[in-house]
Amino acid sequence: MGATFTGLAATAFGLAPLAPDAADLPQQVITQTLAPAVDVQAQLEALADARLELFRSDVTRKQDTVETLFSRLGVNDAEAAKFIRQDKLARKLLEGRAQKMVRAKADASGRLIELVARYPSEQRNLADTHFTRLTLARAPEGWSSRVETAELQSRVQLGSGTIRSSLFAATDDAQMPDAIASQMAEIFSGDIDFHRELKRGDSFSVVYESLTADGEPINWNQAAGRVLAAEFVNNGRVHQAIWFKDPQRGSYYDFGGKSKRRAFLASPMEFSRVTSGFAMRFHPIHQRLMAHTGVDYGAPVGTPARTVADGTVEFAGWQGGYGNTVIVRHGADKTTLYAHLSRVDVRRGERVQQGQRIGAVGATGTATGPHLHFEFRVNGRHVDPLKAARNAAPVPLAEQSRGAFMAQAELLRTKLNVASTLVGDSGRGD
Repeated sequence: MGATFTGLAATAFGLAPLAPDAADLPQQVITQTLAPAVDVQAQLEALADARLELFRSDVTRKQDTVETLFSRLGVNDAEAAKFIRQDKLARKLLEGRAQKMVRAKADASGRLIELVARYPSEQRNLADTHFTRLTLARAPEGWSSRVETAELQSRVQLGSGTIRSSLFAATDDAQMPDAIASQMAEIFSGDIDFHRELKRGDSFSVVYESLTADGEPINWNQAAGRVLAAEFVNNGRVHQAIWFKDPQRGSYYDFGGKSKRRAFLASPMEFSRVTSGFAMRFHPIHQRLMAHTGVDYGAPVGTPARTVADGTVEFAGWQGGYGNTVIVRHGADKTTLYAHLSRVDVRRGERVQQGQRIGAVGATGTATGPHLHFEFRVNGRHVDPLKAARNAAPVPLAEQSRGAFMAQAELLRTKLNVASTLVGDSGRGD
């Protein structure tokens, strides 16, 4: 081996002198004047005359005035401020809920040219699919304002995380919206009791839609992208789900086509805090030990309450200590009750579908604070709502939809496998 290397080295040395010495090569200096293709002075003058436009974005705050919002946006324009205070449409900018997404265009002096605000749709029936766009624009003849309803757009996002303290903390760490945590808790509610069975070290991977308004990611939860596929590992057990919509309705299934949706939801609200379960308890008002015939869910006033199954509204109105109450009948033998509502959104005799909003959380009747009292009755007898939901039969996949389901399942499985590699990452678009 040593002889071979020596021979190669000698060969290289013998070839080196064949290359010419750069110092011996002839040299020549060439000088040429180049004329610019365009007039540089004209370009500089045009640039000086160009109108500089600056863009800045922010969100409205609860105590905002026109001046405080303009200050954060770098706008200094008394005329525009006056228009916003006086124009009926322009006043919507600071009326109602805060957290409106605002984008301002101004010139170099801070004079406002255009302002666009985007926020949840003012039409309740479009809140999940559309948004409201408020546009204020300057024109030679003065300011104009207009309000439009536009469709939200979606893109697919991938992400994953590990439970260290709570599900919401884990999705925050992965920079996912709270609504995605709520949906995962809902999807796997028949498999995992997220109030008692969540373990440190549990993990999840998720493929979900991220909704945007004019290309801007939305920061409100009234309209949230849907979870398309998810895997949750709880105490070593793997639970999976994918979204599939057949001709009748959409639902979640495992990869084999077994439905995750049961005839009854586990909760009449999205992921919330159980403040009192179905058991004996010391009654906070009567000050004695009494049977608690339902489940209480603590939530702020106005939080939507939904029916846990398809049915017909049997009662909607005031009922003694229950306050504003809705009772829904599900077939011949089952009813559910929703009490202490701040508002009732259905009427007696109305048909309702599983998950439909029937009112909002309140503290009416005999209540020490805002919460939803929920009862499940079979032939008039109270039963534990959580057990009733878990024991309910799953909704089967229509056989004629199985081919389309399997094709979609294979595609989502691939995306979910990629999402599982992003543990510790903030997620990414697809």
